[in-house]
Amino acid sequence: MEWRNRITIDSAVCHGRPCVRNTRIMAAVILDNLASGQDAQEILRSYPGLQALDIAAVMAYAADLARDPVLSFPAGAN
Repeated sequence: MEWRNRITIDSAVCHGRPCVRNTRIMAAVILDNLASGQDAQEILRSYPGLQALDIAAVMAYAADLARDPVLSFPAGAN
């Protein structure tokens, strides 16, 4: 899963926190929901603009972040 196609950072959106592309849904919110025991279907119902691939991208992003706390984003993503 190439999460960089779905997770963006824009200083003008959510104070520069990683979000699902074209939304204001922060990656941390999705991870918080997963950590609290919600399954992907519950999260998708709560956030209608979200897709299953977005949740997978957030998990891939978190896994990469756990391996290396300094990640690069494409140019223009800041």
